[in-house]
Amino acid sequence: MSSCSRVALVTGANKGIGFAIAAVQQLQAEGLSPRFHQLDINDLQSIRALHDFLRREYRGLDMLVNNMGIAFKVADTTPFHILTEVTMKTNFFGTRDVCTELLPPIKPQGRVVNVSSTVSLSALKRCSPELQQKFRSETTTEEELVGLMHKSVEDTKKGVHQKEGWPNTAYGVTKTGITVLSRIQARKLSEQRKGDKVLLNACCPGWVRTDMAGPKATKSSEEGAETPVYLALLPPDAEGPHGQFILEKKLTGLVPWALGRRGQYHRRKDS
Repeated sequence: MSSCSRVALVTGANKGIGFAIAAVQQLQAEGLSPRFHQLDINDLQSIRALHDFLRREYRGLDMLVNNMGIAFKVADTTPFHILTEVTMKTNFFGTRDVCTELLPPIKPQGRVVNVSSTVSLSALKRCSPELQQKFRSETTTEEELVGLMHKSVEDTKKGVHQKEGWPNTAYGVTKTGITVLSRIQARKLSEQRKGDKVLLNACCPGWVRTDMAGPKATKSSEEGAETPVYLALLPPDAEGPHGQFILEKKLTGLVPWALGRRGQYHRRKDS
């Protein structure tokens, strides 16, 4: 989790993409000492305990990768409203709570990566025009986004989610929330910490062979880790990307809500 001078935190690093991002064995081979710290992103006290640990031990952190997420299998028979509530609690609200507690201790030139999915884009396109307008708006606040995520859950409980303009995908809606949240968080960082050059982005790791995606996926965990690691290791003088959605280490060109001038940032030499 740390080196002598820089500290990185990866949530959901016990297996899959998160484990590959943390690269525990490789770090140990390089003489570094990654550390495990218990974290339940659905438990605010657990998040705050980690916050206090990072403040006490390292005076903050340099890189935060919000990788933790869940998805029910297609064949799962859990009622849709329960499936939606459980998925939303972890994927959106848990991730948001981590950001609320751990963005403040991010040091200048820090990097934040919210692992989302291209499913967020397809889910957005399947929303009603009214919902799309709210998600795409440059002025939508975090509180308004939270309200929309709560509404999606309540609408499924009432059995009216499709009538209210929501697509029939719980996972997709939660990842739309993460992609939009990333845009909002990036905007707030630019306003509140203008000189700190903290860069925050959402990304899709691709279709990866994990417990979630299954054995037929096209990428290994190591390949899935490439884009999140690229964003976490953007050089100190990088001016972007920021508030963007990144796929295969590139701007997708698919997101009409991207902040700033499209493509105006320094690329790493290995990109």
